[in-house]
Amino acid sequence: SVRHCCEEMTKSSLKNALMVILLVITIACSTKLCKAIESPQYKIVHSESNFEIRHYRESVWMAAPVNEISFEKATRNGFHRLFQFIQGANLNFSRIYMTKPVLTSIVPGAGPLHSSAYFVKFYLPDKFQADPPLPLPELNLQPDPWTSHCIAVRKFSGFARDSNIVKEAEKLALSLSRSPWANTTASTSEYAYSIAQYNSPFRIIGRVNEVWVDVTGSRANGCESNPIAAY
Repeated sequence: SVRHCCEEMTKSSLKNALMVILLVITIACSTKLCKAIESPQYKIVHSESNFEIRHYRESVWMAAPVNEISFEKATRNGFHRLFQFIQGANLNFSRIYMTKPVLTSIVPGAGPLHSSAYFVKFYLPDKFQADPPLPLPELNLQPDPWTSHCIAVRKFSGFARDSNIVKEAEKLALSLSRSPWANTTASTSEYAYSIAQYNSPFRIIGRVNEVWVDVTGSRANGCESNPIAAY
């Protein structure tokens, strides 16, 4: 019917308009028109062509636990709850600026992606590090304080998918095994590895992702000598 046709056209127009708005926001942020996006601070203590070791300072994150087989579904679920939190769904009614990266930590398990559980994490801006807003209980979020520690990092481009994250983690493990950092993976860490995503899902070109794995080392290069449970 004509009415049905008009309704479909209206829905399509609204969807297209929303996509245009999101695209404009993405472009504006990429050209630094948005407020500067904060990230956890670190220094590089070792660098090779395909990975580096970073020493991260103490920090506080907000974590969303998710029981899910799929990394992609877990990340969407966790980030949806975290997004509500930063939009004011907390006991302080605080609005919190977006930070980067969004971090999905994989808990070792027996699933097809070596996991059935994840923690999706949001780095709290400096303003809220000392006194994080309390999330609404129904969001099932929890503050996650980090001690200073070292992380091995491998960059990869494109989208982080169920189909590629395990392969990227295995590449990092292989690189570490052939480096001075062989056998330094923090055995006491409760996470197998984490995937850090730095870009909006609407960005197609020039995407940056990273695999993170906790490592230990000597105090001389800025890392603690004792194994530490990271993030």
